[in-house]
Amino acid sequence: MIQLLFSVIFAEMILILTFLFKTPFRKLVILTLDRVKRGSGPLVAKSVAATLFLVLLSSLYSMANIQRRSADAGLVNPTDQVLMARHLLEASLMGFILFLGLMIDRLHHYIRELRLLRKTMEATKKQNRAFEESKIGNSGESKALAEEMATLKKKIELLESECETKSEDAKAAEAAISSLKKQSEELLMEYDRLLEDNQNLRSQLRSLESDAR
Repeated sequence: MIQLLFSVIFAEMILILTFLFKTPFRKLVILTLDRVKRGSGPLVAKSVAATLFLVLLSSLYSMANIQRRSADAGLVNPTDQVLMARHLLEASLMGFILFLGLMIDRLHHYIRELRLLRKTMEATKKQNRAFEESKIGNSGESKALAEEMATLKKKIELLESECETKSEDAKAAEAAISSLKKQSEELLMEYDRLLEDNQNLRSQLRSLESDAR
């Protein structure tokens, strides 16, 4: 279970990295996500996310039961410690998976919006060039063209501000990804430590059983 969760996290991290660099594989990933989001794709994704969230709640509930049982007994059971650590690791990994899934969805949405904004800006600039190059003798028509150009300039400024906002969101997403990398490495180290503690506890239990015999 834990190995599967780690595999899903690494797959999501690789998918996020493909969004950050402009490569042919990035276009393929975006096209694939576009197709996945059509039809029954969103429903399937929501069902999987809901199932994972329920499993996360189950792990949290098991952790609460272990804590309550230890508090009632007044004694910390080594087996309960191992189970507590395992549930904590599983809950953390599932939380990361849900968070990374949300990041992938938002990055895909922002990339699509940026593409649309760039196309709109290019079309607006072409219209501005056509208006500037054309010479109209009629003063009334010139005034109308000047008003249209002023309106288009305002639209360009608005689009540029939106583009800057999206760029800042992308930078924030990159910072979140680097933070998640560090957290994932810490989790791996914690998992190794827990495995070592588990082995030590098992050896101690075996020695206690042999002494009791």
